[in-house]
Amino acid sequence: MDSTVTGSWAPNNNPASSAVKSSCHPNLKMFLAALSFAYFSKALSGSYMKSTITQLERRFDIPSYLIGIIDGSFEIGNLLLIAFVSYFGAKLHRPKIIAVGCILMSFGTFLIAMPHFIIGRHKIETSIRPPVNSTNNLYPCPASSPGSSRAGGRPSILPSRGCEGESNVSMWIYVLLGNILRGIGETPVQPLGISFIDDYAQSENAALYIGCVQTISIIGPVFGYLLGSLCAKIYVDIGYVDMEMVTITSSDARWVGAWWLGYLIAGALTLMSAVPFWFLPKSLPMPVEKHDSSCTLEQTRFITDSPNMKHKFRPEEPANLHLMAIEFVPTLKSLLGNPVYIVYLCVTIIQFNSLIGMVTYKPKYIEQHYGQSASKANFLMGIINIPAVALGMFSGGVVMKKYKLGIMGAAKFAFGTSLLGYLLSLLFFAMGCENSKVAGVTVSYNGVEGLSRQEASLFSVCNWGCLCSGKEWDPVCGENGITYMSPCLAGCTSSVGSGRNTVFDGCRCVANTHTGNLTAVPGQCPRSDSCDRVFPYFLALSVISSFVISLGGTPGFMLLVRCIKPELKCLALGIHTLATRTLAGIPAPIYFGAIIDTTCLKWGYKSCGGKGACRIYNTTSYRIVYLGLTLGLRTVSFFFCILGFLLLKRHLKTEARKPLTNGNSEVDSLKKEERDQDLHFILSSDCHVDRETPL
Repeated sequence: MDSTVTGSWAPNNNPASSAVKSSCHPNLKMFLAALSFAYFSKALSGSYMKSTITQLERRFDIPSYLIGIIDGSFEIGNLLLIAFVSYFGAKLHRPKIIAVGCILMSFGTFLIAMPHFIIGRHKIETSIRPPVNSTNNLYPCPASSPGSSRAGGRPSILPSRGCEGESNVSMWIYVLLGNILRGIGETPVQPLGISFIDDYAQSENAALYIGCVQTISIIGPVFGYLLGSLCAKIYVDIGYVDMEMVTITSSDARWVGAWWLGYLIAGALTLMSAVPFWFLPKSLPMPVEKHDSSCTLEQTRFITDSPNMKHKFRPEEPANLHLMAIEFVPTLKSLLGNPVYIVYLCVTIIQFNSLIGMVTYKPKYIEQHYGQSASKANFLMGIINIPAVALGMFSGGVVMKKYKLGIMGAAKFAFGTSLLGYLLSLLFFAMGCENSKVAGVTVSYNGVEGLSRQEASLFSVCNWGCLCSGKEWDPVCGENGITYMSPCLAGCTSSVGSGRNTVFDGCRCVANTHTGNLTAVPGQCPRSDSCDRVFPYFLALSVISSFVISLGGTPGFMLLVRCIKPELKCLALGIHTLATRTLAGIPAPIYFGAIIDTTCLKWGYKSCGGKGACRIYNTTSYRIVYLGLTLGLRTVSFFFCILGFLLLKRHLKTEARKPLTNGNSEVDSLKKEERDQDLHFILSSDCHVDRETPL
């Protein structure tokens, strides 16, 4: 017999023993602390994954839709085992199963970082001399025969890299496999952890304990994005290269931060979170109110009348399994025959598609549209947006409790906040920035804006005599405020200085629109002042809209709990989780990324050929497709909401016509009791829903 269990069940005539039984068991406190740490670690690594999207794109030279596949692979791994673990895990040693899950998550996180140590150093295509042993001038536009630029050859100032190190073409597969392993490892943490607390905590404390665990999990994404911000500032090969040799800044489209470093930190934290679970027993003493105090220890160990014990003691397991199999299909038909539930499912699937796609690519949108660095975009997500969402969800629960909202009241409140947030989000269309002026891409070499893709041409009379490549992305900013894709395409004939202090001289293409100095400096030209002025308004509106939309999260979820029969709640929540993860968590990042890829104006190219990561997007098109797809999906969901209101109203009328067999006063008291217990059910139920995606 477990010594922990035996020692805790002292005779009832001992006052000290009674005090122990009525308080939180030490092992339960340890479990709460360990589970909170595990929730924090998994939330941190999940949000860090989203913060490294642009870094992974640039490092592995892959388009956005592949990043979407990588991001959705977590849900794939989770769905592979969630049903198996949730059912059979409760019959085994739950703390140790959670420990195994944490170890798998940590191994998956380490696997994501592994390609950094395999593929070698990151090479940047640049014509800028490193500031070491560089005394000779460079000639970006060497003498060549007329028309040679049409040959599409490589610039003579850039040595051919050949195909060495080209194994990084498939290195992103390791990231994909690592994220799948993370999803598999995360599977037992939530269902087994929540059910363990609910089994061994006193009823009045279970909701509080689970609420504390969920609160800790909300803090995780904040630190995840902040870690992403810190790592994005550090160069990818920090510790391997002399930073004086790095000639680009963190705002450059070729910059890759130390994405791997954050995964090592997150993996170490997740591995540490597994340690306490190994020292916890399989079971704890049941709380006083969950057993009959008149029973002996042996009698108490085999009580099956309590609902809390039925899922652990199944003396007739084969018969129960057979009965469950027979009743499953009719139960599922009963659930799916509820039109209110089906409409609710459609609404949440569509809105989750919008939400997940928006959150996944929001840091990238801030980078590309407003010219912010990846570090700043992640910092803003972590310090502004995530807290606003958490505050909104908490406030929604407070409003529901204070005003005692019923089913229809919760539905109206959730719809109203969603609609208000939708109307506020429409203002994002007005907070746009103009396309960057890139010669031959968005403007002509004579400064004419609004070029179509058919009119765009990287070659002009001013660089006709240069042996330039149209595939290189080595931008320089001319004195005329126009960006040129390379010093060669700018027609520059010489350079002075080295590193980031390089200045290119005699740039003939600058002379087309400028009469002063014909010089250019490394990097893209900065955004216009009007774009810098609108960015703070974008941030303010983003915080307000996130808070307003999140207000309806808790009431909306309460609607799910109340619109179905009590005996179908677990199955309804399970189907809801399965549907949202399968039909939203997996596909949304993929098709959002594919649509964003269509707005790319200049693709990078790999050293052995083939399209790489996008270097510059059409800002206007990006804004339209990103915001349009996000708000378009929510528009469709509103039509289902209207249908849902009609069905819900009819459902409530049908319920009201049913005979009151127990008298009005008793029915009223039961309704009040149901309202009081709904929130406790959500917090303490074995089928509690948790998502890895931060809102």
